[in-house]
Amino acid sequence: MRKKGLVIWIMSTLTVITLIHLIDSVNAFLFNNPTQLLQIYPILNTFLTQMSTQIYFYLSAATSAILWGITCIIAFDNPVELFLNKILSDAKQQSLDEAKVMDGKGELFDLMYEKMESDSETLSHVKDLIRNVRSEVREIAPIKVSMEKTRRDLSKITKQLITLEEKVFYPLVCHSCSHPVRADFKLCPYCGIALQLTEITISQ
Repeated sequence: MRKKGLVIWIMSTLTVITLIHLIDSVNAFLFNNPTQLLQIYPILNTFLTQMSTQIYFYLSAATSAILWGITCIIAFDNPVELFLNKILSDAKQQSLDEAKVMDGKGELFDLMYEKMESDSETLSHVKDLIRNVRSEVREIAPIKVSMEKTRRDLSKITKQLITLEEKVFYPLVCHSCSHPVRADFKLCPYCGIALQLTEITISQ
């Protein structure tokens, strides 16, 4: 604030000096009076006194306006107001950003809700499928039991067929080694002894 006050004081002083020169130039330009202020400068007085009153008027008027404008800009440049405006602008921008974020989250929540509804429908469909599969399994269970019983019966029948095959193809028994032998064999293939053709029925 001290620097600002010092700058304003300097610019105001220069503005007043240029206004005094403007008054002197108006007096010389309108009333054809000799310029008086240009003679007070010890080094530049010879050059300045040769300048025409019209150029002196325009130059002093332009300089006064420029210095007055700069002084007003510096004087009305309030740092407290700028700080408050910056805070308000930041708060407004933050509220806009939060609104955008909330809109994005709202869309995300909508998508999540739609996803949950879709998952609920899918889960309901899966439950229906599981229920149908369970009912079908309950219906298949008696068939499985009957198939197991049929498999056991087939196993018994297979054993009986094997026994019957042995009785048909091997009706004789060797007296030496007691192995069953086919009826067309003359020698026992196990011990090599001549067979006595005595038909023996193999017991189960």
